[in-house]
Amino acid sequence: MKNLVILLSFFSLIGCQNKEEKKTTSIDETAVIVSGQELFEGEGNCIACHKPDQKIIGPSLQEIGKVYKAKKGSIVSFLQAQSVPIVDPSQYDIMKTNFAITKSMSEEQLKALEDYIYSFSK
Repeated sequence: MKNLVILLSFFSLIGCQNKEEKKTTSIDETAVIVSGQELFEGEGNCIACHKPDQKIIGPSLQEIGKVYKAKKGSIVSFLQAQSVPIVDPSQYDIMKTNFAITKSMSEEQLKALEDYIYSFSK
């Protein structure tokens, strides 16, 4: 009987330790859910030059998404100033001023922006 109590206590202790480990390791404190639309309209200030369905200063989101999909380009790479513009290169000098904002964004934020833009090309 004494051995049974010791054995049950041992398994109970191990079970509690595993639950405690799962609690601390399952939370990724650096993970942030990012909305591409919020970035587009807010921090990125992209909306000042781009609209979903019409050219203002820069091309529309529909056109950007369509061209980047067709040419298998990377919007993220462009926003990091690592690739040349493939949609309306004549506006590139104006866009370069915004790279200070986009280059400071995380990969996750840029991917959210890219996904948001692609959502208009369907």
